[in-house]
Amino acid sequence: MSLPQKHSAKSAIAEPEPGARRVNVRVHRAGEIARVDDLVAEEIPVALIYNDQPYVVMMATPCDLEDFALGFSLSEGIVAAADEILDLRITSSPTANGANAFAVHLRIPQQSLEKLMQRRRNLAGRSGCGLCGAETIAEATRMPARVPAGLPISQAALIAALQALRGRQHLNAITGATHAAAWADACGDLLDVREDVGRHNALDKLLGTLIKQRRDLGRGFAIVTSRASYEMVLKTAMLGIPVLVAISAPTAYAIQLAEDAGLTLIGFARGKNCVIYACAGRVENAFVI
Repeated sequence: MSLPQKHSAKSAIAEPEPGARRVNVRVHRAGEIARVDDLVAEEIPVALIYNDQPYVVMMATPCDLEDFALGFSLSEGIVAAADEILDLRITSSPTANGANAFAVHLRIPQQSLEKLMQRRRNLAGRSGCGLCGAETIAEATRMPARVPAGLPISQAALIAALQALRGRQHLNAITGATHAAAWADACGDLLDVREDVGRHNALDKLLGTLIKQRRDLGRGFAIVTSRASYEMVLKTAMLGIPVLVAISAPTAYAIQLAEDAGLTLIGFARGKNCVIYACAGRVENAFVI
């Protein structure tokens, strides 16, 4: 019996990568039926707890959780700098269905905690959800400081980074279910990649690792394998990254925020093609739709 190639490839993997789980499935294709092992992305609850105060539960892929917590804390404005995270530890516990849930316990200065409690949001953060838990319009529409000028980006660098990203999405290659967020330097060399079932989570994981590795955020650009929503632009601008590249489209609100923050926003970046929606001056030979 001839099976679909991707299922044959997956069943040949001895052990799933972190963030994937093996399941046995029945494949129906071209009139044939077969039982094969498949690898699917894990999606589990991750609670972020600040100074013993539960803040939010996100559905996320259980990889790079330290990066995720750091990036989330900075991109959400919970802390202003990484050194305000005084302590971070991760615990796990079983859920009702037998899977593990994780809690990230962070210690932050009391002043930061008081501000956090003033705008506290108790919600279950779905993997596709961004601002659904914000309690006020003002909270949901924060305005970041203008991003720095940064370095110019050539179209050749953009093309090189996009090509390299295809081979660096290891979890998506075996599950077909995760987004990626990546960092490339101004020459187009891909330096960091993070994956998650949630596009916001993938970006927060990337932001966390950029801060941990002390990357110069003015000397490169971020790429996301998703649409560029308002919150994706906001998170990027909050850390002072000058250029955000998305595989899919931006929203109108995202374009307006990018203009206001001075952030170069690129959409439909695929192969040698892209559309520049805001602040095109950083990209050589750019044109704006």
